[in-house]
Amino acid sequence: MSKRVTFQPRRPSVSRVRGAVVAAGLGTSMVLGAGAAFAVGHADAPQAPVLVSSATADSVAKQAAAQGKAAEHTAAKKAEEAKKKAAVAKKKAAAKKKAAAKLPWKSPVKHYELSASYGNDGSRWAHKHSGQDFAVPIGTKVGAAHSGTVVKAGPNGGGDGPAYGNAVVISHGNGTYSQYAHLSKIDVHIGQHVKKGQKIALSGNTGNSSGPHLHFEIRTTPNYGSAVNPVNFLHKHGITV
Repeated sequence: MSKRVTFQPRRPSVSRVRGAVVAAGLGTSMVLGAGAAFAVGHADAPQAPVLVSSATADSVAKQAAAQGKAAEHTAAKKAEEAKKKAAVAKKKAAAKKKAAAKLPWKSPVKHYELSASYGNDGSRWAHKHSGQDFAVPIGTKVGAAHSGTVVKAGPNGGGDGPAYGNAVVISHGNGTYSQYAHLSKIDVHIGQHVKKGQKIALSGNTGNSSGPHLHFEIRTTPNYGSAVNPVNFLHKHGITV
C-alpha cells in the first residue's frame, strides 16, 4: 500500500503580500490620477502627507496673480475717478471765484456764521436790529463790501453812539453806505478811498455786544436810522450770505 502524500498550499511570505498591496495602491493612484499618493503598508504605518501636483500649484498661482491684477486695476480706476472729481471741483471753485471777482459787492468777512438778523427784536437794541451780525472770532479781517470813501471811523460808533463801539462807515455813491461795527481795530481814516475787499478793520466785541461778531449795515445815509436789509441788498447784487 502506497503512502499518500498531501500537499498544502504554500503560504505567501509577508514581503510578497506587502508587495501586492503596494502594487494595488499604485494602480489606484494611476486610476485616480497623479494628484495624490498614499503610503500603503502595515496597518500601523502613519499616513503620508497629501502632495499637491505642480499643475495644481501653477493654477493657484495664476488665479492669485489674476486677482491681484484685478485689484490693482480697480484701485487705479478709483484713484483716477477721485483725481477727475478733484479737478472738476477745483475748476468749479476757480470759476466761482472768478465770477465773484467780477461782482461789485462782496461779503465783509469770510468763514462766518450768521447770528442776529435785520429786524430782530431784542433787549440789546433800542429798536429792531438794524443790520446783520456775522459771528467771527476777535481779530478776523474785515474787508470793504464795495469800493468807496470812508466817511466815519472811530470809537463811539464813529459818531453813531456807544452801542456800536468802534465803527466805520463807507460811502459808495448813489446814496448807498455800508457800516461795520463792534471792531477791535480800525485800519482806515476819514477821507480814505478803499477798494472792494480791502482790509479796513479787525472784528471785535466793543460797544453793546454779547459776543465777538461783526455788525454790518447797508444805509441810505451815513447816519443811524437809515438802514435797509443788508442780506436782501447783497442778494440783489449776486452775493449769498
